[in-house]
Amino acid sequence: MRKIAILGSTGSIGTQTLEVVEQNGDIQVTALAAGGNVERMEQQIRKFRPALACMGDEKKARELKGRTADLDVRITAGMEGLLEVATEPEAELLVTAIVGMIGIRPTIAAMEAGKDIALANKETLVTAGHIIMPLAKEKNVRILPVDSEHSAIFQCLNGEDKRAVHKLLLTASGGPFRGWTKEQLNKVQVEDALKHPNWTMGRKITIDSSTMVNKGLEVMEAKWLFGVSMDQVQVVIQPQSVIHSMVEFEDGAVMAQLGAPDMKLPIQYALYYPERRFLPGERLDFTKLKSISFEVPDREVFGGLKLAYKAGRRGGSLPTVFNAANEYAVAKFLEREISYPAIVEMIESAMEHHKTVEQPDVAQILDAERETYEFLESRW
Repeated sequence: MRKIAILGSTGSIGTQTLEVVEQNGDIQVTALAAGGNVERMEQQIRKFRPALACMGDEKKARELKGRTADLDVRITAGMEGLLEVATEPEAELLVTAIVGMIGIRPTIAAMEAGKDIALANKETLVTAGHIIMPLAKEKNVRILPVDSEHSAIFQCLNGEDKRAVHKLLLTASGGPFRGWTKEQLNKVQVEDALKHPNWTMGRKITIDSSTMVNKGLEVMEAKWLFGVSMDQVQVVIQPQSVIHSMVEFEDGAVMAQLGAPDMKLPIQYALYYPERRFLPGERLDFTKLKSISFEVPDREVFGGLKLAYKAGRRGGSLPTVFNAANEYAVAKFLEREISYPAIVEMIESAMEHHKTVEQPDVAQILDAERETYEFLESRW
């Protein structure tokens, strides 16, 4: 029986991971970690019976401890608790479904402990890819992508010579504002940006998808995951979300992975790789699929994508600033404290202000995050 631990178990990816676990019945969940949703965490503990559970802070942990006093589970809190979950001795694989740069240290700790990583926390590679990928090689652990686009590329490359890759084609739906002008974006409200046309995701990633910042983060993630340059990753708008991504090889052949827009597919693929299993749910019906269309993304209207390429090409600590500024700005937008266009404006401002550190260590990465927050607090 496979044994796994999950960071971010009460979020969108975490809950769907547990649904996959329940559907298959042959995975044991040994440890769970979540931020603040005590009620959902209690439900998960009662259903999956992990030995260890972690909440974001001591107050939430005490509440959870009281609610699960009848169960044999140890409750921890904060970063120390996350590190315990990441290194729980029984687990062979850690699912990193936690949002934000808080996932870096636990991911590194899990790899140091020899655990494979099912990676859904893109910030880990965006900000610390230069640390993570060499460590994976050193520790002989696998990084199995959970993002649908990276899973698609991973599947297309299965059995292929990665040296023969010419470019990667990351597909994007274009979000709810595909084809809009800058003037139209000035009027966007929170409710508008949370209406993704094809995917059901958490609030933060849904906003990121609408600005196309998420696609920029995915380009940087792909660079590290697959050992290519930023300029070998091309973003293509594919509004139907049927093609999840493609690989073009040196001989001109293009391989694509297609499927219904369901995150359970890449989650299950990562949990059981290299085995494929039956997955209940919607299937593509090519007799009903009238067309698959493609468009070029508008990098002037969606400036976050343009800034992501700039950050990824420059490297060092600049991708951390890109990511941190976006996290800060999205939180402000969701609280209705800034306008929608201000998200990208804040990212650009923070990047222009930052003095890039080459090959930053974890402490310097976290310093860059903190300094970005402080700068934006002082200016906005």
